[in-house]
Amino acid sequence: HEREHDREISELITKHEEEMEKLRAELHKEQQHLLDELQQQMAATHKTEIEQAQLQSQTLHSLELEALRLSLNNMHTSQLELTQSNLRKEKETALVELREMLNDKRAQEVAILQSRHQLEWEKIKEQCLKEKEDL
Repeated sequence: HEREHDREISELITKHEEEMEKLRAELHKEQQHLLDELQQQMAATHKTEIEQAQLQSQTLHSLELEALRLSLNNMHTSQLELTQSNLRKEKETALVELREMLNDKRAQEVAILQSRHQLEWEKIKEQCLKEKEDL
């Protein structure tokens, strides 16, 4: 009876160990499955975070480029306005110089015409006096 009892205990222990081994294998399999799912979730989360970071980086880069474009456009506009202002001043200066030159030329021509007029007047006057004397 005692031997049979020992045999039953031994069978129970073996059965218990087999069940424990089976449970350990199932637990290990379940843990591995959970680890795989967790890794997939982490990979998906990591991918999403990288995509968001890239999108933010692209957005920031686009904003920086737009700011630089606007700054360059403003500088170009300012430069054009300055150039236009300088050209306007140069044009005004050139017009004043041209006006002065034309006035001087006109004054010279008037002086020359007055001088000729005076000479012709003198010549006619002399001719008149000569004709009077001849008469």
